[in-house]
Formats: sequence, structure tokens, C-alpha cells
Amino acid sequence: MTASATLGFVFPGQGSQHVGMLAELAVQHPLITETFTQASQILDQDLWALCQQGSEEELGRTEVTQPLLLTASVALWRLWRQLDGPSPAVLAGHSLGEWSALVCAGAIEFADALRLVRQRGRYMQAAVPVGTGAMLAVIGLDDSAVAEACAGAAGQDRGLVGPVNFNAPGQVVIAGHVKAVERAAENCKRAGAKRTVPLPVSAPFHTALMHPAADKLEQDMAATEFTAPAIPVIHNASLESETDPAAIKKLLIRQITEPVPWVATVRKLAEMGAQQLCECGPGRVLSGLNRRIAPDISCLNTATPPLLETALQQAAQPPAH
Repeated sequence: MTASATLGFVFPGQGSQHVGMLAELAVQHPLITETFTQASQILDQDLWALCQQGSEEELGRTEVTQPLLLTASVALWRLWRQLDGPSPAVLAGHSLGEWSALVCAGAIEFADALRLVRQRGRYMQAAVPVGTGAMLAVIGLDDSAVAEACAGAAGQDRGLVGPVNFNAPGQVVIAGHVKAVERAAENCKRAGAKRTVPLPVSAPFHTALMHPAADKLEQDMAATEFTAPAIPVIHNASLESETDPAAIKKLLIRQITEPVPWVATVRKLAEMGAQQLCECGPGRVLSGLNRRIAPDISCLNTATPPLLETALQQAAQPPAH
């Protein structure tokens, strides 16, 4: 596999899953279903049947979503390598996607990551009783105005709310207690937001309310071996790459309770020389965000045979500028 100094890979998080994902690729490339079979045996659950025949509601349960997306991303990474696609110079992932990046970089074994992300999903769901937490996307308002709207809605007796995903310019996700999120949404509208969109999740991810989940996962991770990644991975919590396994574990724990700075992540990748970003996962959620963050970067995709073929061709001939 040749290396490309201008190619970065990005791995999606929750929200990219959908029923029937990777079905077309699986017809042409047995490696896709082989990877899902391996994951299914590790977790004792038929993940391929679930993502092909399950309901959107089933796929949206966080303890299911997380191992499903990890498996899909790893399957696509293996296929990219099998088809002799260029090796990227840097990797990054959005929330759960950081785990996918670390597996593909060789920092953690696939089997270990599968078990841990399923627990991660279970712990995150259990950290806050269903119905008490919420997440909501704010469209058309700058970051500081969103933060101010949240600050005005929160308080000692009024619940917790704050920005948690800085996904693109003018697109910020907030999360926290239901009533506090609702108040913050009203504040955002008054401040000039174009829209506020409740997200179909049942837990306020990337907030301080996730500390119980972080504590439990930290205990599970203690016995798991991590190694230095073979390709640099930019971490959500630090916006830096890390080679020390103990430090990588700490960054993954911090990530559970801290915001995801995706805008800053993509800009960091651009600073490091990435001129092409290949989304290694189902769907094109990150590519849509990346185009808004860094319009000069080419976005490549892997989720269908035509998209993968185009990505392989374009990655083999990186931009000259």
C-alpha cells in the first residue's frame, strides 16, 4: 500500500447508521460480511442481520449503534487496504469514530474495541434515566451565542445544558437535562437561530452527566492493552495525536464527558497537510460537515461501490495544489 501525505481518513459517529448499510458493497466484496461475521461471533449477536433487517429504532439504540458503526468502519478500512488504496497520513473520528480510527491505526485490537464500545453504549444510556436528558441541534447561530443561550438556561436548580458538538460553522448540538435544553432552545431562537432540531437520542452525550459512564468504562479499559498507533490519530479531547497508550486511554475517557470539537478537528487535519478527507463509514454525514468547515478539501466516500471506486481513483491522484 502506497502512502499519501495529503490523504486523511475520518470515521463517523452515531447518526450515520441506517438499515441496509453496506449491502451493495457486500455483494461484490465478501470481506464486508466476513468482518461482520467476526464481530458477531465476538459479541454473540448477529450484527449483519441486525443492520440489514432490523428497524431504525433497533439500530438507534446506543449499545447497538456503537458496535455496528465500529464494525462497518473497520470493514470498509479492510476493504480499502485489500483494494490497495493509498495509506492515509492521519486519522480522526467523531466521538465513537475515534475508536474506529484507533482500531484501524492498530492501537487496539478489533475484538477488544467491540466489547468496550458496547459497554460504552450501555454505560452512556444507563448514566441518565430515559426521559430526563435530551440533545438538540442549533442551526444558524454562532458558537458564542449558543454558549450564552445555554448559560442563561442552566443553573444550580435549573438543570445542566451546554454545547457538546461543534459540528460545522452555524451548526452546534447542545445537550443536558430536558427542561434546561428546552429553555436553551428558546434562548437560541430569540438570539436569531434559524432552527432548533431535537435529536432522536435518549441520553445527553458529551456532558458532565456522563461521568458515571466514564468511570465504569475506565475500569473496563484498565485491563485492555493499547499500543502506539501506526498512523497518527487526532483525538477529540486534545486535538493532538498521542503515542503513549496510557494517555490514549485517558483521552478516550475524557471524550465521554467533553464536547466534540469537529470544526477544530477538520481544521487541524488541514493544517497537517490533508487535502483529501475520506469518510470511512456508512453515509456521508461527515463529508457534508467537512465541506462547510474546509471548502478547499476534497471529500471522498466509501459507503457504496460507485463512491468507493471514485474515492480510490481520486486518492491515487492527490490534488496538485
